[in-house]
Amino acid sequence: MKLVKMSLIAALTCGAFVAASADDAKPKRELKGNMMEVYNVLPGTANSITEAFTDGVFYGRLRMNAFKWDWKDVDSDNKAFGIGGSMIYKTAAYEGLSATAGLYYSDSPFESLRQDEADIGDTKAGKDTFSRYNVFTTGDWSMASLAQAYLQYDISKTSVRVGRQIFESFLTKSNDTRMIPNTFNGLVVANKDLPQTRIRGAYFLTQKLRDHTTFHDPLTYDDRDTANKSQWNGNDDSAVHKGLSFTNFKAAGEDTEHDLIVVDLQNKSIENLQVDVTYGGVPGVISSLTGELNYKVDLGDGYSLTPGVRYMKQFDNGGGEIGGACLKGGLAGQTGNVDGYKDAASLDSSLAMARLVLKKGPLKAQIAYSAVEDAADIVAPWRGFPTGGYTRAMAQYNWYANTKTTAAEVKYDFSKAKMVPGLTAMVRYAMQDFDEAKQTAGVQADSNILHVDLIEKFTPDLYAKVRVGMVNADDRVGSTDKDSYNEYRFELNYLF
Repeated sequence: MKLVKMSLIAALTCGAFVAASADDAKPKRELKGNMMEVYNVLPGTANSITEAFTDGVFYGRLRMNAFKWDWKDVDSDNKAFGIGGSMIYKTAAYEGLSATAGLYYSDSPFESLRQDEADIGDTKAGKDTFSRYNVFTTGDWSMASLAQAYLQYDISKTSVRVGRQIFESFLTKSNDTRMIPNTFNGLVVANKDLPQTRIRGAYFLTQKLRDHTTFHDPLTYDDRDTANKSQWNGNDDSAVHKGLSFTNFKAAGEDTEHDLIVVDLQNKSIENLQVDVTYGGVPGVISSLTGELNYKVDLGDGYSLTPGVRYMKQFDNGGGEIGGACLKGGLAGQTGNVDGYKDAASLDSSLAMARLVLKKGPLKAQIAYSAVEDAADIVAPWRGFPTGGYTRAMAQYNWYANTKTTAAEVKYDFSKAKMVPGLTAMVRYAMQDFDEAKQTAGVQADSNILHVDLIEKFTPDLYAKVRVGMVNADDRVGSTDKDSYNEYRFELNYLF
């Protein structure tokens, strides 16, 4: 394992020096504000299998993440640190066939910048810099993962991918803001034959979360051996439904292995109008249908106003009876009105939201509102946050039943305004109104969140990002303040 670590570090470092000496006018890749990758340079076509490999392109990335959580009234302050990077290789296409492989590495080598091994369970957002399961079982604070490895076939306006891959959709995202992205193993087909329309279908067998080195079931919470932290080696996403567990599926005589299906459509046939429709489902457990409309209105003088609405309907296909209506899992096997949930055995629910986005040049301002039906919590443990882009603030999960959120944000590109080269700033304020009657089931208290992002792009290849989140929450009913904290994050990325 030490040899693997040294080889990975050496390869990444050498690649960085080679890239630094190159004089490319346009970077091969860029990063969005959410750290999603945008490829500017892709391999072309090849005349032979040999050329497919010799004409391929390497994409390197060195990265560092540091985290600090300061809880107000809870003695569980925590910190995390990760350093590492990735090497992605894409072949050129031969007869429409190409391949991609992505090797990722992360390490937390400094004891002073991480939790003690006995306290790794307290680590919050920064847990994705290492694998808690690996630390607990072997004491290894490093991660190496072949998170991407797929074949791609392109013909006309249809593209097919098979294998481990990133799939950005309403429900599924790479959420690549740590060290290793969230990826899925399966089949994706995309087609653009219809004018101004993209249709995609995905069938995933397994998922690998950001702090894991192995792929696992996309839904089942592994509670077979919690004393030995089996849950940290399965779907232990922060938004996982713990009632949809291995034990509960087994007790109900149901399969413990599941597949995830996502089908989406995006249409821009009407000028200034974007229509998005997404179906997502785990057969025999749960499904959802989501529609979204965004219409851009030109206000003149460079201003535009875009109203947007999104509605998600969640259907119980058998999962409610097995796992219950609450994501925390405490309602499994119960019926009727329990802990504020009107039907403890049903996952039928819905989520509605709306926003107004004002833009002019470097300025973007937005107000938004979301409301979850007073029924069941929304099930979406695939890093595509249901309220993302509307009311979700950093590290917050506001899709519990009967939760209402109002949010406002302002983003300003100082570089585009020719004021400070490379600097972008974003400030968001969100007011979250949770249902106090559901706190006994694990739902948090009402809170206000101030969230600030600062991104500095020093060069086309070097990015620094500072994130601050300050949460001021009420006391929980009959208890103390368990939900107030300040969080600080710092991230560096170098692309080559």
